[in-house]
Amino acid sequence: MPLSEHEQRMLDQIESALYAEDPKFASHVRSGRMRTASSKRRFQAVALFVLGLVLLVAGLALPFKPAGFPVISLIGFVLMFGAGVLFLLGGTRKGATTSEGAAGSADTGSENSGQKPKPGRKAGGFTSRMEDRFRRRFEQE
Repeated sequence: MPLSEHEQRMLDQIESALYAEDPKFASHVRSGRMRTASSKRRFQAVALFVLGLVLLVAGLALPFKPAGFPVISLIGFVLMFGAGVLFLLGGTRKGATTSEGAAGSADTGSENSGQKPKPGRKAGGFTSRMEDRFRRRFEQE
Protein backbone atom coordinates (compact mmCIF):
# COMPACT_ATOMS: atom_id res chain seq x y z
CA MET A 1 0.00 0.00 0.00
CA PRO A 2 1.59 3.30 -1.05
CA LEU A 3 2.07 6.12 1.44
CA SER A 4 -0.14 9.18 1.34
CA GLU A 5 1.39 12.52 0.46
CA HIS A 6 1.35 13.62 4.11
CA GLU A 7 2.98 10.37 5.27
CA GLN A 8 5.65 10.68 2.58
CA ARG A 9 6.43 14.25 3.71
CA MET A 10 6.66 13.13 7.33
CA LEU A 11 8.98 10.29 6.34
CA ASP A 12 11.18 12.70 4.40
CA GLN A 13 11.32 15.03 7.41
CA ILE A 14 12.30 12.17 9.71
CA GLU A 15 14.97 11.05 7.28
CA SER A 16 16.43 14.54 6.90
CA ALA A 17 16.40 15.03 10.69
CA LEU A 18 18.23 11.74 11.11
CA TYR A 19 20.86 12.80 8.59
CA ALA A 20 21.23 16.17 10.31
CA GLU A 21 21.54 14.68 13.79
CA ASP A 22 23.83 11.71 13.10
CA PRO A 23 25.00 11.47 9.47
CA LYS A 24 27.47 8.65 10.16
CA PHE A 25 24.76 6.41 11.65
CA ALA A 26 22.29 7.32 8.90
CA SER A 27 24.74 6.43 6.13
CA HIS A 28 25.63 3.20 7.93
CA VAL A 29 21.94 2.21 8.15
CA ARG A 30 21.31 3.19 4.55
CA SER A 31 24.20 1.02 3.33
CA GLY A 32 22.62 -2.04 4.98
CA ARG A 33 25.82 -3.15 6.71
CA MET A 34 24.53 -3.03 10.26
CA ARG A 35 26.35 -6.08 11.50
CA THR A 36 28.24 -8.37 9.21
CA ALA A 37 30.40 -11.23 10.34
CA SER A 38 34.01 -11.27 9.29
CA SER A 39 35.28 -14.11 7.12
CA LYS A 40 37.48 -15.37 9.97
CA ARG A 41 34.49 -15.57 12.30
CA ARG A 42 32.43 -17.38 9.67
CA PHE A 43 35.23 -19.88 9.11
CA GLN A 44 35.41 -20.54 12.84
CA ALA A 45 31.66 -21.09 12.97
CA VAL A 46 31.75 -23.54 10.05
CA ALA A 47 34.64 -25.47 11.62
CA LEU A 48 32.79 -25.65 14.93
CA PHE A 49 29.65 -26.83 13.15
CA VAL A 50 31.58 -29.62 11.38
CA LEU A 51 33.16 -30.67 14.70
CA GLY A 52 29.72 -30.77 16.28
CA LEU A 53 28.38 -32.86 13.41
CA VAL A 54 31.25 -35.34 13.78
CA LEU A 55 30.58 -35.61 17.52
CA LEU A 56 26.87 -36.07 16.91
CA VAL A 57 27.42 -38.98 14.53
CA ALA A 58 30.25 -40.46 16.61
CA GLY A 59 28.11 -40.39 19.74
CA LEU A 60 25.50 -42.52 18.00
CA ALA A 61 28.00 -44.91 16.45
CA LEU A 62 30.25 -45.51 19.47
CA PRO A 63 29.22 -48.05 22.09
CA PHE A 64 30.07 -45.60 24.94
CA LYS A 65 26.63 -44.47 26.17
CA PRO A 66 26.43 -43.91 29.93
CA ALA A 67 22.98 -44.91 31.21
CA GLY A 68 21.93 -45.58 27.62
CA PHE A 69 22.09 -41.87 26.68
CA PRO A 70 24.48 -40.67 23.95
CA VAL A 71 26.21 -37.84 25.87
CA ILE A 72 28.74 -37.27 23.07
CA SER A 73 25.89 -36.68 20.62
CA LEU A 74 24.37 -34.12 22.98
CA ILE A 75 27.70 -32.27 23.17
CA GLY A 76 27.90 -32.35 19.37
CA PHE A 77 24.41 -30.90 19.06
CA VAL A 78 25.22 -28.11 21.50
CA LEU A 79 28.37 -27.31 19.50
CA MET A 80 26.38 -27.23 16.27
CA PHE A 81 23.80 -24.91 17.80
CA GLY A 82 26.52 -22.61 19.16
CA ALA A 83 28.18 -22.56 15.75
CA GLY A 84 24.91 -21.53 14.14
CA VAL A 85 24.47 -18.70 16.61
CA LEU A 86 28.08 -17.63 16.12
CA PHE A 87 27.61 -17.67 12.34
CA LEU A 88 24.46 -15.54 12.47
CA LEU A 89 25.28 -13.12 15.28
CA GLY A 90 29.05 -13.18 15.58
CA GLY A 91 29.68 -9.94 13.72
CA THR A 92 32.38 -7.39 14.27
CA ARG A 93 31.65 -4.55 16.66
CA LYS A 94 33.26 -1.63 14.85
CA GLY A 95 30.21 0.60 15.37
CA ALA A 96 30.32 0.37 19.17
CA THR A 97 33.09 2.93 19.58
CA THR A 98 31.94 5.21 16.78
CA SER A 99 28.39 5.52 18.15
CA GLU A 100 29.75 6.75 21.49
CA GLY A 101 31.85 9.35 19.72
CA ALA A 102 28.93 10.40 17.57
CA ALA A 103 26.74 10.83 20.65
CA GLY A 104 29.35 13.04 22.24
CA SER A 105 29.75 15.16 19.13
CA ALA A 106 25.98 15.49 18.78
CA ASP A 107 25.78 16.88 22.32
CA THR A 108 28.48 19.46 21.72
CA GLY A 109 26.98 20.41 18.40
CA SER A 110 23.62 21.24 19.96
CA GLU A 111 25.29 23.42 22.61
CA ASN A 112 27.29 25.43 20.08
CA SER A 113 24.51 25.91 17.57
CA GLY A 114 23.42 29.19 19.17
CA GLN A 115 19.73 28.32 18.91
CA LYS A 116 17.60 28.43 22.00
CA PRO A 117 14.78 25.91 22.37
CA LYS A 118 11.30 27.29 21.90
CA PRO A 119 9.29 27.94 25.07
CA GLY A 120 7.36 24.89 26.22
CA ARG A 121 9.63 22.53 24.31
CA LYS A 122 12.20 20.25 25.88
CA ALA A 123 15.76 20.63 24.72
CA GLY A 124 17.09 17.27 23.58
CA GLY A 125 17.07 16.94 19.86
CA PHE A 126 15.26 14.80 17.39
CA THR A 127 13.43 12.42 19.72
CA SER A 128 11.95 15.17 21.85
CA ARG A 129 10.74 17.01 18.73
CA MET A 130 9.08 13.82 17.47
CA GLU A 131 7.44 13.27 20.88
CA ASP A 132 6.14 16.84 20.87
CA ARG A 133 4.69 16.42 17.38
CA PHE A 134 3.07 13.15 18.41
CA ARG A 135 1.46 14.74 21.48
CA ARG A 136 0.21 17.76 19.51
CA ARG A 137 -1.31 15.51 16.86
CA PHE A 138 -3.39 13.64 19.42
CA GLU A 139 -4.29 16.80 21.36
CA GLN A 140 -5.81 18.28 18.18
CA GLU A 141 -8.09 15.31 17.59
